[in-house]
Amino acid sequence: MLLPDGRQRLQVRLYERRRDNDKLGPWLYRIGAPIWEYDGEGDVSAMEFRTWVTADQLEPIEGVDLSVVPTYRVVHEPPPSRWGWVQRPKPGGRGFTLHDHYCELAADGGAELGIEEALDAMLRPGAEACTRCDAAAVLVPMLQLGQGYM
Repeated sequence: MLLPDGRQRLQVRLYERRRDNDKLGPWLYRIGAPIWEYDGEGDVSAMEFRTWVTADQLEPIEGVDLSVVPTYRVVHEPPPSRWGWVQRPKPGGRGFTLHDHYCELAADGGAELGIEEALDAMLRPGAEACTRCDAAAVLVPMLQLGQGYM
């Protein structure tokens, strides 16, 4: 590994390599560099510092087979095109239920809400969060965390 001063080199151990977003991102290499730690009482012990570096910081060692180094390509999924919560009236018109936007029970539509609007709606009489999707698992604990701070 070439150190930041551009003149010193350090032999490091290569643990893995990965490339984010398939072929779009740079290759990153997880390395272990030897360091020494002073314990404050006069003793020094050898340790290893692990971090990620780019290919620009590394030079191959002649004769070392890199084909055995674990290699990963991390492909990030695009964010969902729709997000938020859906407020649907309960059958009979008394109250409403909040659903995660992707809940099958929200498929027929309803009022689309952001997180703050959904939390405000949950405080109204007759409101409930759907237990078949993430609504109850997300909104109810968030309201409980906020109790006493309103």
